[in-house]
Amino acid sequence: MAKDKIIIKGARENNLKNVNLEIPKEKLIVFTGLSGSGKSSLAFNTIYAEGRRRYIESLSAYARQFLGGNEKPDVDSIEGLSPSISIDQKTTSHNPRSTVGTVTEIYDYLRLLYARVGTPFCINGHGIINASSIKEIVLNIANDTDEEEQIYILAPIARQQKGTYKDKLEKLQTEGFIRVKINGEILLLNEEIELDKNKKHDIDIVVDRLIYKNNDEIRSRIYSAIEVGLKYSSGLIKTFYPQSKKEEKLFSTNYSCSVCGFTIPEMEPRLLSFNAPLGACGDCSGLGVKLEADPELIIPDKNMSINQGGIVYFKNLVGSDNLEWQKLRTLCDYYYIDLDLAIKDLTPKQIKAILWGSDEPIELKLISANGRKYESYDYLEGIATLLNRRYFETSSEEARKYYAKFMASNTCASCKGARLNPTALSIKINNASIFDFTQMSIAEELDFLLNVTLTSAQEKIANLVLKEIISRVSFLNEVGLNYLNLSRNATTLSGGEAQRIRLAKQIGSQLSGILYVLDEPSIGLHQRDNDKLIGTLKHLRDLGNTLIVVEHDEDTMKESDWIVDVGPGAGEHGGKIVFSGTYEQIIKDKNSITGRYLSGLEKIDVPKKRRGGNGKKLEIVGATENNLKNINVTVPLGKFVTITGVSGSGKSTLLEDIIYKGIHKSLSKEQVIAGKYKEIKGLENIDKVIYISQEPIGKTPRSNPATYTGVFDDIRDLYAESPEAKIRGYKKGRFSFNVIGGRCEHCQGDGIITISMQFMPSVEVLCEICEGRRYNDETLQVKFKGKNISDVLNMTIEEASHFFENIPQIKTKLDAILEVGLGYIRLGQSATTLSGGEAQRVKLSTYLLKKATGKTLFLLDEPTTGLHIDDVKRLIMVLNRLVDLGNSVITIEHNLDFIKVSDYIIDLGPEGGSGGGKVVVAGTPEQIALNEISYTAKYLREYLK
Repeated sequence: MAKDKIIIKGARENNLKNVNLEIPKEKLIVFTGLSGSGKSSLAFNTIYAEGRRRYIESLSAYARQFLGGNEKPDVDSIEGLSPSISIDQKTTSHNPRSTVGTVTEIYDYLRLLYARVGTPFCINGHGIINASSIKEIVLNIANDTDEEEQIYILAPIARQQKGTYKDKLEKLQTEGFIRVKINGEILLLNEEIELDKNKKHDIDIVVDRLIYKNNDEIRSRIYSAIEVGLKYSSGLIKTFYPQSKKEEKLFSTNYSCSVCGFTIPEMEPRLLSFNAPLGACGDCSGLGVKLEADPELIIPDKNMSINQGGIVYFKNLVGSDNLEWQKLRTLCDYYYIDLDLAIKDLTPKQIKAILWGSDEPIELKLISANGRKYESYDYLEGIATLLNRRYFETSSEEARKYYAKFMASNTCASCKGARLNPTALSIKINNASIFDFTQMSIAEELDFLLNVTLTSAQEKIANLVLKEIISRVSFLNEVGLNYLNLSRNATTLSGGEAQRIRLAKQIGSQLSGILYVLDEPSIGLHQRDNDKLIGTLKHLRDLGNTLIVVEHDEDTMKESDWIVDVGPGAGEHGGKIVFSGTYEQIIKDKNSITGRYLSGLEKIDVPKKRRGGNGKKLEIVGATENNLKNINVTVPLGKFVTITGVSGSGKSTLLEDIIYKGIHKSLSKEQVIAGKYKEIKGLENIDKVIYISQEPIGKTPRSNPATYTGVFDDIRDLYAESPEAKIRGYKKGRFSFNVIGGRCEHCQGDGIITISMQFMPSVEVLCEICEGRRYNDETLQVKFKGKNISDVLNMTIEEASHFFENIPQIKTKLDAILEVGLGYIRLGQSATTLSGGEAQRVKLSTYLLKKATGKTLFLLDEPTTGLHIDDVKRLIMVLNRLVDLGNSVITIEHNLDFIKVSDYIIDLGPEGGSGGGKVVVAGTPEQIALNEISYTAKYLREYLK
């Protein structure tokens, strides 16, 4: 067996056609090819799956029960395989408590650092808080006290607190204490002491009185007095000089403020965790956000009056005898609110009353539907207060779903999104709390850590922890994530960002002899940061690892050691090894479509002329969401527009939060929370805005391209009209696998049965009744051109297009899917098996058939994700067709072949994170290329030649 190669024989997963392949070990290997050609089937479903299976097989049955997915891939043999790790694009976490800091484990080290060398500050602004040992307190007292000076050692038991303290004082007397100092006056405990229970008092126990002498006996006595006092005072000791009238001093063995008494418990990592009750904000339980009624959802259109239904909750109650409506009328009368005046014209005080209720009690008179009268004098609830209460109090799931329409997760007002309580936030290093640190970008954090100022003692304590944090932050910086911050919620990360975070963790592990399989790590990365990523991949390789990277990026291919081109086509036309060798060899291979593009034999041409558009435009004024810096953006309509910029520059915020949600909210009048902006002008030029995301086309395995595009309805109609169906009395519903009648009831139309294997992963097996065909025998006897409904669902889009060539209504829809380059997927293929890019193109295909109004705006975020350059060429043709039909298209993209064919570019930046959020330059690609500041311009110039 060759030790320097991985040898695959007879791989047949999915569309692979008995593939044999040899690839070198400890090299950077790129798997490329058209979408659907079989790259992922070979890299992930075969090589990675077998490496993982062999490792799991070596474990005990007990350990295997916790590790799913142990099926053997369809391959004859693989030799030279190492333990394998997959770094894919799945979202890091769905847990709202997960942040970039927690998933990278940097936050754990940060908590340790702050607990060991952080400095606590008084939350009331009284400066640094110090903790002292008893020995240090004695030393301080000795330094402060003159020879033969009288001194009292006091133990504070009440500081500005109300009460009579009668029982407490009596107990102190029985315990042997003689004097107390109350509100500045020394009193004997055997005297009658009466305190006003409604006034605040300062009470100190006089533990000892002595004449100070600089000798061991007196110091020992002070030490003993302090020990006794600490038992009563929660760690506080005061000194009082009755004769010299020196200023009283407060000492603490805890971290306690000498001015206001603010005290923090022992500084430990748990105190700085938002997942522990000790450190978490009490109001939001450490989430940083609270679910509460949102004014934007309660009053989505402020141009409407209350009587016009401006408050959605009361829309159908206006003018009724409903008791809630009567309460609102009373509230409006009290605050002189005109029910026919547009809500935007009401005063802030009036809107506050509508939302949050009255500031004072109001006389309320109600009459129920049966004529009963109710009177009260009380505070009235506002609509937001009412919805908050109803949402959390109701036991009805249906009611909760209704109230949820008005609820949103808003930043917690108590902690301002910091997730921690004031005590945890009071601990600082170089004047930055742990939250302040996590709010910095990765690049800023690195600079902070490298320049942090510590004492020599602190340096000794923090040395190892600091090195670990710097190392991990550096790795994030190296993989192009310098714009992220550690407090970023992990659920908001893109697939590419999540993948690069996992990649950074692997670099930190310093493992060697591992087989890493990566899925397009360059996704979402600007060309500027690509070099960093490639350097990281090479670093992993140089540690002695083998890297298989499924990738379409030209620079990654150029820098790789080996390229495997899978194809030649997609689906049934793919599954073969077209080429295996070096970059220098593939550019000479004319049989490889990848080689032809890399060598320049084929290319995406720069348009000879840019579109002029329809002369209309959209104007976004004052966008300030996330890192957008109060920008004004003009978007010409009737054009193919691309938003560019480095990662984290604000592209997605502008496209989704401002343009999509802002326009959608205005056009639909729906309850949508858009990003922050002042105004969007030109809305009269748009009648519909469509955001084509990469979310799945369905949430269950039953969803598929046939059901999503609607073509399955037409196919079922066709089968229901067949002579055999009419004879049997079968209607359209008979041919649905979702309803009782025509489906196989044993598997309920799934075609598979899932069997629980207890300590083994669940196994999916073909239904033994229908043998995976989903329908019962009677239904399958109805045929069209010799094929039953199950046969049709098993066809690829390309096969189905030929099969239904004489049925225009069906063929037209199938041809639209073909046009977006998805001829290889099957009609009945489960939605859960489609990639994000494939799902996006299925959605796109449905709009190619719709009649254009000339006012539709299409929005797409990185549509070239997962696409080979030949697929990108086809996608560009589809988007151009949409624009030629009179529509407008705005995309976010990093692919320079895609960017160069745009009619207009809006480049954001110049940097990511806090250094971005500005419009660097806007214009045609030729105009952009002339800009000296834009990073996009720097790389675009070469592509325009």
